[in-house]
Amino acid sequence: MVLFVRDLERSIDFYRELLLMNVTVRATTAALLVGTDDVQLYLRGVGANAEHFVGSVGVQYVVWVADGFDDLRRCEGVLRRWSSYVSATDRTAGGFAMLEGRDPSGIPVVIVYPGADQLARREILARIYAS
Repeated sequence: MVLFVRDLERSIDFYRELLLMNVTVRATTAALLVGTDDVQLYLRGVGANAEHFVGSVGVQYVVWVADGFDDLRRCEGVLRRWSSYVSATDRTAGGFAMLEGRDPSGIPVVIVYPGADQLARREILARIYAS
C-alpha cells in the first residue's frame, strides 16, 4: 500500500507503533515500513496542506487485522493516544470487533478482529457508505 501523508515523521511513528512495522528504507520524503508476513506500507510526505477527498476515486481507507483480542486492545490504546476520534465496536452483527480512528493526516484507520480468513463476512459494512 502507498499512503500519501501530511507529516512523514509523525506518520512513521504512528504506523510503527500501531501496526508494529519496521522502517526498512528511508528517503527525504518517503519511507518503506514492513510488517509481519512482508506487509509493506510506503509513506510519502506531501506536506501539511495536502487534501484527501473522501468519496473520490481511490483508496479511502484500509482495514487492518489485529493478531488477537489483546492486540486489538493494544491498537485501541494507540489510536486513543494519537487520534481525536476513536470508535470501538466490541461485536458487530457479523461477529467481529472493529476499531476506527484517524492517523496523523486525518485518514481513517480501521482495525478488525478476527480477520475474514477466520470469520467469513456475510454483509457489507455500513461504514463504507459513510463519508
